[in-house]
Amino acid sequence: MPGGNSAAAGGKTGVRIVVVGDRGTGKSSLIAAAATESFPENLSPVLPPTRLPADFFPDRVPITIIDTSASLESRGKLNEELKRADVIILTYACDFPLTLTRLSSFWLQEFRRLEVKVPVIVVGCKVDLRDENQPISLEPVMGPIMQQYREIETCIECSAVTLMQVPDVFYYAQKAVLHPTAPLFDQDTQALQPRCIRALRRIFILCDSDMDGALNDAELNDFQVKCFDAPLQPAEIVGVRRVVQEKKKEGVNDLGLTLEGFLFLHSLFIDKGRLETTWAVLRKFGYGNDLKLRDDFLPAPSKDAPDQSVELTIEAVEFVRRVFRLFDTDNYGALRPTELDELFSTAPENPWGEAPYKDAAERTTQGNLTLKGFLSEWALMTMLDPRGSLANLLYIGYGGNPASALHVTRRRSVDRKKQQTERNVFHCLVFGPKNAGKSTLLNSFLGRPFSESHELIAGERYAVNVVDQHGLSLQGNKKTLILREIPEDGVKKFLSNKESLSSSDVAVFVYDSSDEYSWKRSNELLVEVARHGEESGYGVPSLIIAAKDDLDPHPMSVQKSVCQELGIGASIPISSKLGDMNNVFCRILSAAEHPHLNIPETVAGRKRKQFHQLVNHSLLFMSVGAAFAVAGMAAFRAHSGRRNSPS
Repeated sequence: MPGGNSAAAGGKTGVRIVVVGDRGTGKSSLIAAAATESFPENLSPVLPPTRLPADFFPDRVPITIIDTSASLESRGKLNEELKRADVIILTYACDFPLTLTRLSSFWLQEFRRLEVKVPVIVVGCKVDLRDENQPISLEPVMGPIMQQYREIETCIECSAVTLMQVPDVFYYAQKAVLHPTAPLFDQDTQALQPRCIRALRRIFILCDSDMDGALNDAELNDFQVKCFDAPLQPAEIVGVRRVVQEKKKEGVNDLGLTLEGFLFLHSLFIDKGRLETTWAVLRKFGYGNDLKLRDDFLPAPSKDAPDQSVELTIEAVEFVRRVFRLFDTDNYGALRPTELDELFSTAPENPWGEAPYKDAAERTTQGNLTLKGFLSEWALMTMLDPRGSLANLLYIGYGGNPASALHVTRRRSVDRKKQQTERNVFHCLVFGPKNAGKSTLLNSFLGRPFSESHELIAGERYAVNVVDQHGLSLQGNKKTLILREIPEDGVKKFLSNKESLSSSDVAVFVYDSSDEYSWKRSNELLVEVARHGEESGYGVPSLIIAAKDDLDPHPMSVQKSVCQELGIGASIPISSKLGDMNNVFCRILSAAEHPHLNIPETVAGRKRKQFHQLVNHSLLFMSVGAAFAVAGMAAFRAHSGRRNSPS
């Protein structure tokens, strides 16, 4: 599988190389020799930026070389350039050993102090001046330094006078940027990086057309043509198999090249310094330097308005259902952690291992993810991160048109005017004071048992599940409801964004029914949110939930009057402790499905609405009056015309 010249450069349109090192190490001479292909006699102390044209190296990416001064008065300028660098060339003088020791005693430490995290190419200049009686072997000197400073990509010695290896210096520097080692290979373990293995496994599966676990001759040739625009000759295929079989017996079987063999080949390329071959393959299949699919391979739809959202299409939902059944190997109706890891083994990582997805969906008592939980996680990810959701669909094998996997919903303002919605996924904000029962409500939504002492989770939290009008079920009119808990101390920050309510379908306000302060604070939050909705134009249906109904209740008369004043329904009593949830999740869903109802109105909002209606009525009256006046004038002119016309 020989690798041709890769035109893909990871999206880079230029490489910025900053050359640094002690005074007198040959920085300027090195740059000038590369640019002019001759040794310069007279040079200024610091050269202006030097540009090597795009056709200087095979990748056809232009290079800008920045010369620097090591003087103290130029230190600020040097630090600025280092922070703008794509790669650093660090020089020492072969005829002055002290400059070699300064690499680790000063320069490499300085890069780390400045938090400059780019590849470093160590270059020994003036090799033609080295004392022949004192030969130096680079390996014992640089080996320990490279072990300590993994950012060093390679070491090379050159001579500007004889032009020996001068172009190679800048080729290696460009290569370190366009074809970096770190994402592919772990120098400590001398093995492929986990994310690289995952990407190559996905590519192998995509190329294994007959899905027999091996690339036969035809599949191997198709792979070669796709990646390098050149077919493999029969002798080359035999050669590939022989090389793999000699070093990795399980890398080849009667059917062809196995996954183990495919991975071994890429390890071999990297070991031989041919990183551009592996990068050519990865980039042909859409991967960037972070070994994730690039944005240009992810045609995720964008919202035209903030009150729209993104959902999976029916086709995509059916695909994830099939994937669930495929990996539910024991047919228990839930994915064990190992099965879930295997499912995402061709993705950069399991996307649901961290917040906001971790613990956001229904699981069994053993911690396994149910089908409802699996579908719910996809719905949540699609709402929060459409591009990430599409990427993960592709990682796990979605073969349909990527552009047809997601769709943008109709604007919520249109839903309100039409008094109906076409959404399948609804977003509910959960407000309330501390200890009101918000977290317990979310836990109940996920089917988790009530606990007197539950772990407090700082910040926002999500809970998502499948609901229908007959309860939590996968039968009937299934919709997905996403609950987003907004902590009391985070409400001010949340409402500081004018569009904070735009992506929400409903809001609930939870209070402790036995605590008068809890009710008052919940009411204050309701008024704050209602006012924000009126001012921003993104008001949402709202419900009040009286939690802890098993405790002695606070008098309800005041609560009812407040609900009537705001124009919303009476509070819904629930008790998670007794398991009496009063069908609350279906009622939340129903409010979301009827976006024109239960929108609270403050006194100020009601007056503002009446004022606008009065103004509109007055304008209408004036328009009608003007129309009558115009019509009257026309009639008068017509009458006068008839009177004045000759008989």
